[in-house]
Amino acid sequence: MTTTPAATVAPAATHTSGRARPSRRGVAKHGRATPWLFLAPYLVLFGVFVILPIVLGAWISLHQWDFLLPGKPFVGLDNYRDLFDSESIIFSTFWSSMKATGIFTVASVPLLLVIPLLVALVMNQRFVGRNLFRAVFFAPYVLGVAVVAVLWRYLLDNNIGLINYYLGKLGLPDDTAWTTSMPAAWIALVGVTVWWTLGYNSVIYLAALQDIPRELYEAARVDGANRWQQFRHVTLPGLRPVLAFITMITILASANMFGQSYLITQGGPGRETRTAIYQIAETGLRNYQMGSAAAMSYILTGFLMLLSVVVFWLFRERRAR
Repeated sequence: MTTTPAATVAPAATHTSGRARPSRRGVAKHGRATPWLFLAPYLVLFGVFVILPIVLGAWISLHQWDFLLPGKPFVGLDNYRDLFDSESIIFSTFWSSMKATGIFTVASVPLLLVIPLLVALVMNQRFVGRNLFRAVFFAPYVLGVAVVAVLWRYLLDNNIGLINYYLGKLGLPDDTAWTTSMPAAWIALVGVTVWWTLGYNSVIYLAALQDIPRELYEAARVDGANRWQQFRHVTLPGLRPVLAFITMITILASANMFGQSYLITQGGPGRETRTAIYQIAETGLRNYQMGSAAAMSYILTGFLMLLSVVVFWLFRERRAR
């Protein structure tokens, strides 16, 4: 009886390096243009709504651009020179508006940094009704500036407003002209802005607080740190990146304040609360001097860019030596 020798199976062919060559079946081939095709929608929108207005604004600022006149003569840097010439017509109005912007920014930014942080610290605790508490503080932010301004203009009215009414009930002066006298107008504008926007900063603070590891607080308590020491040495260092972001966006938002002043005080009394954006809008859209308005906007932009550099420098990470 004879037997057939066992069949031998040849080993699968392998690459010379000993590794199996990966199959390219089903793998899509992408060209170099593929990433740009995905970016194209954003790049088109960015170019049309950001780059093009920047270039066009710079071009307009170099011309005497009056909508009522057919010609737009080129004047070079004259529009910028007029803003720094004390004898020009627009010198005093522009720099008074820049002063008003500075007053509002200095008054509102510290409040919009501290008060939302305190609210976020409370919202980060566990208690009954926490979600309702969060919603109440964030709710005003969803309102438009027109709604907020009309609401508070009625509340602040010195004749029929509820603010003066309840101040009188408490035995306090009830005849304050909140929208037509100084410094009451600034108190009103700053107070309304803080009430309206603190919810946004509070939510950002809250998200940052929840990202701080709890182990750091436990270690601090083991070392005998009290609540203030925990806040100073754990919470604040953990909030440094977010605090830089909130500081920057709050400064930019305050420096661009327009709606509250336009709708609540109409820039009054006199021109005391007429901010730079208010003046730019009036110069360009009401007086049709778009060249001067564009120059004003670039001067304001230059100040904000310089301020941004200072803020990021202050919040930079300092390496220990």
